[in-house]
Amino acid sequence: MLVKARMTPNPVTVHEDTSMHEALRLMRERKVRRLPVLDTAGKLVGMVSEKDLLYASPSPATSLSTFEINYLIAQIKVAQLMSKTLITVGEDTPLEEAARIMVDNKVGGLPVLDTAGNLVGIITETDLFRIFLELLGARERGLRLTLLVPDKRGMLASLAGAVAGLDGDILALGTFSSQQPGQALLAMKVRDVDRQALLDALRTLGIEVVDVREA
Repeated sequence: MLVKARMTPNPVTVHEDTSMHEALRLMRERKVRRLPVLDTAGKLVGMVSEKDLLYASPSPATSLSTFEINYLIAQIKVAQLMSKTLITVGEDTPLEEAARIMVDNKVGGLPVLDTAGNLVGIITETDLFRIFLELLGARERGLRLTLLVPDKRGMLASLAGAVAGLDGDILALGTFSSQQPGQALLAMKVRDVDRQALLDALRTLGIEVVDVREA
């Protein structure tokens, strides 16, 4: 799956001369935590986060009057607070690559550009969390199993065959690295299958059931 399938298209944006107060208002109104910043030509020039804006806000302990505080805030523009070091991805970037870039760079969102360099969307950690829920079938009811599987060719086919042989349906299947050499950790959710019959079939294949529960 590619970024364009899960990004938020036409994201909320601000311009360089947008005030800090207006940017904060937009974030709270639209329920977003970061805003791409555009120049007068509509090109992406920065990103500003809610944290950037809150860090720039006056401390409650300030001795300034309310009038003075409001005046100073009105003078602060997004251009003074935004990050100008941009990390972006293209529409055709694989989702896992976008996730890797976020983790490696410790950022919570990436602007998405088309081949002409125009801003067309944004992909955020929230989007990736939703994808994670889909991959593991978190919104589907079924039998959830954590399995330690021999890391050898054909095991996934054998596992799928065992479920199919019991007239079951695999809702989700995810593979994870294991600290045990020669073993892979799998999370699987199935439905329409007898619990004990499935456990017996898995053990016959040499698969260790680490955890099993209705979820």
